[in-house]
Amino acid sequence: MSDEVTDPGAAAPEPGASPEQQVIEAATKLEAARAAIRTAVVGQDALVDEVLIGFLAGGHVLIEGVPGLGKTLLVLALSRVVGGTFARIQFTPDLMPSDVTGHAMYDQSTSQFRIRKGPAFANFLLADEINRAPAKTQSALLEVMQEQQITIEGEAFALDPPFMTLATQNPLEQEGTYPLPEAQLDRFLLKVNVDYPDEAREIGIVRAVTGGRIGNDLDVSKVARVLSIAEARALQQLTASILVDDRVLEYAVRVCRATRGGHGIALGAGPRGSIALVRAARAAAVLEGRAFVLPDDIKLVAAPVLRHRIALAPELEIEGLRADDALRSVLDSVEAPRQ
Repeated sequence: MSDEVTDPGAAAPEPGASPEQQVIEAATKLEAARAAIRTAVVGQDALVDEVLIGFLAGGHVLIEGVPGLGKTLLVLALSRVVGGTFARIQFTPDLMPSDVTGHAMYDQSTSQFRIRKGPAFANFLLADEINRAPAKTQSALLEVMQEQQITIEGEAFALDPPFMTLATQNPLEQEGTYPLPEAQLDRFLLKVNVDYPDEAREIGIVRAVTGGRIGNDLDVSKVARVLSIAEARALQQLTASILVDDRVLEYAVRVCRATRGGHGIALGAGPRGSIALVRAARAAAVLEGRAFVLPDDIKLVAAPVLRHRIALAPELEIEGLRADDALRSVLDSVEAPRQ
C-alpha cells in the first residue's frame, strides 16, 4: 500500500480555523473516505456510515448479520482508507486468550523470555464470529477495548491509536456459540444489524464481485488511502470537542433512563448508554458537517447505541418483537427539546 495520501479537494482540519470551518473540512475528508470504501463495499451505505460513526467516536462496533454481507470487506477497506494496520482473528471454541493478546516465550538463542505480540496489536482488529469462543477468550479483549493496552506477564503495553475492534456474529446459528457477557457487550459503542440488500443493490454487488475476479477474493486494491494516522487521530479529537447543548445532553440522558422500566423492557441501559449516545451523536454531527449536536442526532444513533444494552421482557420476545421496536416506543415517549 502506498504511503501517499490522496487529496479529495480538502486538507486536514487546520487547528487555527474556526470550529465550523474545521468540521466542514472534516466532513469533506470523510465524504472522500466514504467514497473510497464504497469502491469495495457495494450496497451497504448505512453500514459504512455507522462504522464511520464508531470510528470517529473512538468506539468499537459489534456487527450482527448472516455471512456474505461484506462485513470483513468493510473492515479491510476502512484500514486501507486510514492507512492503519489490520489484523483478523477467527474466533473458534479452542481459541485461547494468548492467541488474541500474545504471550511470553523462551528464546533459546538468548536464554531469555521475550514477548510475542498477538494480533490485537493493530489499529483495526476484526474479531470474526466472536461468539464462537468461550467467555474466557472473549474477555481477553476487555482490557484492550476499554483501556487500549494489553498486559502480558505483568507488563502493560499501550496500543498506538487509533484502535478499533469490529466484531461480527451470526444471529441465526446458536449451536456451538457462547453469548457475549453483558460486560463485553457494554464495551461496544454500537451494535449494527446488517440486513439483506434489496434486489437492485444485490445485482450491483454480484456485478462488482464477479467482474474479472477469481474465486471469492476480497479485493480492496482500488480503495484509496484518504487519511493518514495523524489525520485520523485529529478527526477523533475534533469529534470529541463538538458542542453538545445542555438540553440535548439532558435529552440523551432521559432517553437512556426511559429504557429502565420501560414497557416490555426487562433490563434498561446504564449510564454508559447515556455517554455512548452523546459520543455517537457527536460523530453523526461531524459526518453531516455540523459543529453542534441536534436532538435528531440522538434519535439517529439511539438504536445502534442501545439495542445491545437492553433486554426485552419474555412476553415481547414471544410476540416476535425486537429491541428496536421497544426503543422506538421509548423515543416516542420522551419529548425532544425544541430548537
